[in-house]
Amino acid sequence: MTDTIRDVAIIGGGPAGLSAAMALREAGINDIVVIEREREAGGIPRHCGHPPFGIREFRRLYTGLAYARRLVEEARKSGASLLTSHTVTGARMDEDKIVLAVATPDGMTEIAARRVLIATGTRETTRAARLISGERPLGVFNTGALQSYAYLEHRRPFERPVIIGTELVALSAILTCRTLGARPVAMIESGERPTAPLPYFVYPRLIGIPVLTETKLVDIIGRPRVEAVRVKDRQGNERDIACDGVILTGQFTPEAQAARLLGVEIDPATGGPAIDQFGRTSHPAIFAAGNVLHPVETAGWCYREGRSIARFIARDLQSGLPEAKAALPLSAEGALRYVVPQRIVPGEEGIGHLQMRVKAAASGTLSISQAGKVRSSNAISRLPERRLTLSMPDISTEGGAVVVTL
Repeated sequence: MTDTIRDVAIIGGGPAGLSAAMALREAGINDIVVIEREREAGGIPRHCGHPPFGIREFRRLYTGLAYARRLVEEARKSGASLLTSHTVTGARMDEDKIVLAVATPDGMTEIAARRVLIATGTRETTRAARLISGERPLGVFNTGALQSYAYLEHRRPFERPVIIGTELVALSAILTCRTLGARPVAMIESGERPTAPLPYFVYPRLIGIPVLTETKLVDIIGRPRVEAVRVKDRQGNERDIACDGVILTGQFTPEAQAARLLGVEIDPATGGPAIDQFGRTSHPAIFAAGNVLHPVETAGWCYREGRSIARFIARDLQSGLPEAKAALPLSAEGALRYVVPQRIVPGEEGIGHLQMRVKAAASGTLSISQAGKVRSSNAISRLPERRLTLSMPDISTEGGAVVVTL
């Protein structure tokens, strides 16, 4: 049994977790611990040796590496305790506290806290989960692994890779390749157009990287190393593209293992914890923020969201939040892939907006209804992987479940 009870334990030392620690200290919450499983805190930006990071947060342009260092520095200066190489392996509820079982370099320990914030972020889908056929040669990476090789280990795994995907993270992969002296030979996109906003895709074309849309990866060829990929276009024609590596980008999924260990409800649409507009999960003392909720947003967005949810945690500790039992379920239908939050307490603003994404390119009327009555409607046109936000709706305490439809 642990004797010390922390005010807040934050699981995850990326932008959301570190900014939450700072905001909690600013709000007068003093005993805060950040639990980070990696040897260094900072999250995904720690793997990014290129800009732009930090403009809104610190009024300065940073590389991801420098931004991560600044986050850690500011969190430590605020007075938060950072425990790196620590992994949450279990939890139990003990009266008015949550007791976390934590694996440390020196063995197992327990950390008890009055509130817990889950800020464990997101990860890219693996090759196995994407069901990509072919051999298992050396030279297949996701973006995070590539960036670790480049910026943490200073190694170049290939010279002429193919990039699969056109999300913003694919552009990060290009910048990482250029840092390494590697030159991608093509970018492959199964959709009709690049996923990232078109202005960004002037860049790969300017530097001579073909962007092949309506094209699917069929096979990875080579042994022991990648020698080519086989792709298929919309007419069903197949061809091989010579290369020495494959970068699988995007298709993010929340890193929700800690949420499952804590036993909170997982939203099947996002794969992360379901929350109300205060960031509360199905357990009223456990909150969540950042990319564990919505794969995937920028580091800056997660930084701001971490600060926002931290203020609600402080309010909960100091004066209390509206009763969690008053929350009504909120769900997404039609062309919408998900909506966050998934519960809403009537009459309370909280984070102030709903956040959604579409499954595929869609346009039409986005409506919010309750018990068959339309509460609001807006004309919307969106491409996939583009953030869609809407002001928190005014709903009735009597109307039951709320549905957002496009």
